[in-house]
Amino acid sequence: MSELTKSPDEVLHPALEPPPVNHEDAAPSRLDKVVFGVAAGVAIAFVLWGALGTESLSTSAASGLDFVVHNTGWLFSLVASGFVVFVIWLAASRYGNIPLGGDGEAPEFRTSSWVAMMFSAGMGIGLMFYGVTEPLSHLVTPPPGTGPADNPAAVQTAMATTMFHWSLHPWAIYAVVGLAVAYGVFRKGRSLLISSAFAPLFGEKRAGGPVGRVIDIFAIFATLFGSATSLGLGALQIGSGLEIVTGIGPVGNGVLIAIIVVLTVCFIVSAVSGVAKGIQWLSNINMVLALALAFFVLVVGPTVFILDLVPTTIGSYLEDLAMMSARTDAAGGDGMKDWLAGWTIFYWAWWVSWTPFVGMFIARISRGRTIRQFVSGVLLVPSVVSLVWFAIFGGAGIDQQRNGQDIAGQASPEGSLFAMLGNLPWPTVSAVVVVLLVAIFFVSGADAASIVMGTLSEKGTLEPSRKTVVFWGAATGAVAATMLLIGGEDALSGLQNVTIVAALPFLVIMIGLAVALVKDLARDPQVVRRQYAVAAVEHAVVAGVSEHGDDFSLTVQETAPGEGVGEMVQTDPAAPLETRDVEVEGGLGGWVDEQTEKVGASMRL
Repeated sequence: MSELTKSPDEVLHPALEPPPVNHEDAAPSRLDKVVFGVAAGVAIAFVLWGALGTESLSTSAASGLDFVVHNTGWLFSLVASGFVVFVIWLAASRYGNIPLGGDGEAPEFRTSSWVAMMFSAGMGIGLMFYGVTEPLSHLVTPPPGTGPADNPAAVQTAMATTMFHWSLHPWAIYAVVGLAVAYGVFRKGRSLLISSAFAPLFGEKRAGGPVGRVIDIFAIFATLFGSATSLGLGALQIGSGLEIVTGIGPVGNGVLIAIIVVLTVCFIVSAVSGVAKGIQWLSNINMVLALALAFFVLVVGPTVFILDLVPTTIGSYLEDLAMMSARTDAAGGDGMKDWLAGWTIFYWAWWVSWTPFVGMFIARISRGRTIRQFVSGVLLVPSVVSLVWFAIFGGAGIDQQRNGQDIAGQASPEGSLFAMLGNLPWPTVSAVVVVLLVAIFFVSGADAASIVMGTLSEKGTLEPSRKTVVFWGAATGAVAATMLLIGGEDALSGLQNVTIVAALPFLVIMIGLAVALVKDLARDPQVVRRQYAVAAVEHAVVAGVSEHGDDFSLTVQETAPGEGVGEMVQTDPAAPLETRDVEVEGGLGGWVDEQTEKVGASMRL
């Protein structure tokens, strides 16, 4: 028996693909009392602070927002744009063909369901809330430095700015976490934790020790506040829809909190039903409803204007991309700072706060896809959908605004969509569809969030216990209600302030995550095999031509220690081999024998 085939607990050569790890057969979930205890304690303290000292919490959140935007806005801007370049480079590089799983493994979900689940969990509720509001806001109040509202290029600026916030940048942020987690879990056999992806930097022990626990706690914080923000936005929009459908008049905080309670119960029920039964079912339903609503607005709205907006938006977005990426306080003083806090920095922080659960969720549903497929799907498909969505809903709103109907002058941002639909046929029916869409979008997104927080609390299990999922679902609803209350009359500001402050620590963690991923990929078996193949073929061809001219063939045979191809391959001397402790049906020796049989086959040129 060779040194590489001794037992399942001993070393594997880094050029060999690791044996498959069946995470479904992992040990029963166990609560990490430190991670859960600290995260739960902070969540409960936040809710109590909001209930007992609303004004104090509101003041603290505003002060924290001012500090983060003024002192670290540059970091958010650089990192968000840097991640776009980073993931595109990964997909185009030699790492693009590396699978998120075993070689030749088929994707777990078919492409249509994969896209639907990814998109619904990633930003569905935000598109409903901002679909009309954001383009109109940028039209009537253009970003600082872009000219007055009556500028002939105002429409292009409004659409380009909207796409900047909703296309490549957010999904690149999601992709960094999704890739790192999916690669570690399905390729390396690690646990489904954010901290486990740091093994290349800290080592397996530290990543699973105190340092890793701190990372997972911050991941829970980011997830909790990010999903609570979405719940708050959903409650605001559903409340606005109820005003129109039922005619009950302006709704107060009592009605909004009641909406939050109902949605929280719904997504807890969905979450405990599991991914396949709950999230996939809801995502597919919502995709059909959203497509139907968009098609309706396209057909009965200003169809030609909407179609004209698509190429105009693409061109304006690409033309202004560098300028929009560079916006900081330095570009416009207090006016720019306030605008960034309400728009760009808020969005980057919101996307960062969503990355633990969206990243882990899209990692969970992306097994079997290559890095190139993953990046192409995660980066491009939602960006195209966002383009079409904002062209339809933003275009309809802009057209009505320019024709004298004051869509932008609604009492609240969430009312813009209903005002636009109110000028089209069947306004009551479309309003009901919007309310249903927002509710299901949130249930499917928060469903994923509560499962991910349960996974982080229970050492990476794919199936966290129901009581843990229920706790985090209830905590999300309570935090959302608190964030609405501290915003006072301007409820949206409370959601934005806390989100930006809570996202900053995890932004720093994501930078380390990107570094760890590159270090991991550089030692992937496919990369190492390629190094061996190049070195072996070059060595063999030189020897063959020198000794036999054109008449030679290549074979593989064992050499004396120190004389083989390995001496020509530059590998990490600190970790040349990788140890795994897994169980494989039939024994690891049989698996390695199969691999060495493949390598040992004669090659002829």
